[in-house]
Amino acid sequence: MQKFSLILVLTILLGQLSFSQLKQIELDDITRKGTFRAHSISGLRSMNDGEYYTTLESNGTKIVKYSYKTGEKVDVLFDIENIKRNPSEVQSIKGYEFSPDESKILVYNNVDKIYRHSFLANYYVYERKYRELIPLAEDGKQQVPVFSPNSYMIAYVRDNDIYLKKLRFGTTSAITEDGEENKIINGIPDWVYEEEFGYNQAMEWSPNSEDLAFVKFDESEVKQYSFPLYKGSHPEREEYALYPGQYQFKYPKAGEENSKVSVHVFNVKDRTTKEMDLGNMEDVYIPRLRWSNDPDKLGVLKLNRLQNQLELFIANPSSGVSNVLLTVREDKFITESVLDNIQFLEDGNHFVYVGQDDGYNHLYLYSMAGILVRRITTGEWDITNFYGYDNDEELFYFQAAKESPLKREVYSINIEGEEMVKLSTDEGFNEADFSDNYEYFVNTWSSANNVPVVSVFKSDGELVRIIEDNTSLKEESATYDVPQKEFFTFTTSEGIELNGYMIKPLAFDSLTQYPVLMSQYSGPNSQEVLDKWGINWEQYLASNGYLVVSVDGRGTGARGEEFQKSTYMQLGNLESDDQIETADYLSTLSYVDPARIGIWGWSFGGYMSSICLSKSDNFKIGIAVAPVTNWRYYDTIYTERYMRTPQKNAGGYDDNSPINMAENLSGKLFLIHGSADDNVHFQNTVEYSEQLIQAGKQFDMFVYPNRNHSIYGGNTRHHLFTMMSQYIFRNL
Repeated sequence: MQKFSLILVLTILLGQLSFSQLKQIELDDITRKGTFRAHSISGLRSMNDGEYYTTLESNGTKIVKYSYKTGEKVDVLFDIENIKRNPSEVQSIKGYEFSPDESKILVYNNVDKIYRHSFLANYYVYERKYRELIPLAEDGKQQVPVFSPNSYMIAYVRDNDIYLKKLRFGTTSAITEDGEENKIINGIPDWVYEEEFGYNQAMEWSPNSEDLAFVKFDESEVKQYSFPLYKGSHPEREEYALYPGQYQFKYPKAGEENSKVSVHVFNVKDRTTKEMDLGNMEDVYIPRLRWSNDPDKLGVLKLNRLQNQLELFIANPSSGVSNVLLTVREDKFITESVLDNIQFLEDGNHFVYVGQDDGYNHLYLYSMAGILVRRITTGEWDITNFYGYDNDEELFYFQAAKESPLKREVYSINIEGEEMVKLSTDEGFNEADFSDNYEYFVNTWSSANNVPVVSVFKSDGELVRIIEDNTSLKEESATYDVPQKEFFTFTTSEGIELNGYMIKPLAFDSLTQYPVLMSQYSGPNSQEVLDKWGINWEQYLASNGYLVVSVDGRGTGARGEEFQKSTYMQLGNLESDDQIETADYLSTLSYVDPARIGIWGWSFGGYMSSICLSKSDNFKIGIAVAPVTNWRYYDTIYTERYMRTPQKNAGGYDDNSPINMAENLSGKLFLIHGSADDNVHFQNTVEYSEQLIQAGKQFDMFVYPNRNHSIYGGNTRHHLFTMMSQYIFRNL
């Protein structure tokens, strides 16, 4: 008996010793060291033959060619040290693109970021045969250079005008000459298009390289928004050391004037530009240009201002005459996913798009006469990414949330809409990058408790090899005591089943009542609750004794059209109801302290935090980073998609505005914003704080100088998360 007791004691002691040897997550691991950051493949590009791919390596000094099949390094296609003619300023590059014939490589460095997708850079053309690096232009940085399909020319934008460089002769000429800051933009989108339609290039070459189609934005009537700039640091602006400067740009707020847009085609040979006739162009958007495989057929997507009618036009570049090939109408709104998922097939007789005609995102095949041939996919699940069509095998490839809204799988299906095959093998989150000939795909898989693994598969789903298994990350993570995600569902009082996850504190004891921080974003078609790898601030908080919970409420994605569009016209209402119901549900759990529940979020999530503290007394604290506080302050495209205009839906705007709920605020509120936020303007926090002051409500506020919506630069991110952590430790 004594011997058994001794063994038991030793076993317990050894277990405690092993437990004590595990490290605890520190904030530095998240904000500075990148301890749990996974390795991926940088600058992956498939080569034309589909048998090889390239990556950017050695700190941006080499482009290396690999075999999909064997993984062997086949060649080094670009090496800074071996360039015969290299400008002195090119010591490394940030990115690259091959010319269509792969004889040249367009590389760039010295990046100046503008907004979310746009940037200026110094571009260079690398002639592989001669190993020479030639500047694309000598008179200022460029934007969005794009090779012609024959590889002889590059069109690019500088100072809102489009230029054409003929590589054979080294000559450059202007295609447009009316570009002007805050007035006329050619070939690149204005601020609101870039932010809400998610792209930075508004020009496309015809397949025969004879024409360049582009969108012209006239933002003359768009009202201007401005904010002050200070000297600051990271970056430092010495010119504002004594007197602050002003940044001014055109930003159309909900219900206000948008840019007037038009579509033009420039003919290279004749040097003529013709405007396409697309019918009534008042209060419309042109979110995409898409050439078909016929150079006489330019596809133009036209969306009405309410964004509930989408038309696909086919325009003739020579005459400018167009006709409508497809019209999609919705009672509420067209999802933005449709815009990138229209593809013309190589046979010249068909096109496909991903739409919600039956209530879920599915693939539809149409003839070039605009007649529906068939629905390719079907079922109560959503396609979440369309990868393309293999003309030889007559197979479509896509990502879907078929097995669960929390997961993603990769599939193929034939053109008859039969024989759907699951190509990804592991359960969790899968995303694919297909080779140009669809012979292979690179799949990145992870799950909540498994590090990302990057693998090469054949297009039939056969594993070829593993490129990156993140073994070092797995081993490093094993030295930490990492709180794990646990997924759950619950049903609200309205009978709505919601998905969530919780991260329990270390050494969790079900007999102890813990404080809770609810973490959420909640915006339309977003998802936070995913079976996907990530160790971040939430695990840090759980390591410090907090139960962290996230729930995707109504309006979020991968659950079909009805769930996604249920918040229409009343943005913020049902979403906040669901977060409040989450707090109600958590309060029933024996291990939750109902008097210590907090909520936080960023952007739309900050909006949720603010509104929840005024609609419910469930929350002891709320942290709102860069919150929208009144949708009247936000942009046209995003806001009107879900709310229509303030002129048509004043109640929807005002009834769900934290500014108009200030007198009902309960709990402690912490507002955080960047003074140079071009997206969700600092105006939101300033006007909200004024209403809180007049309502006699105490609150905390912090402003980051010169910081945009992402609030980063230098030590900024570490400071932000340290500050929020300390606020939680003190008040929750």
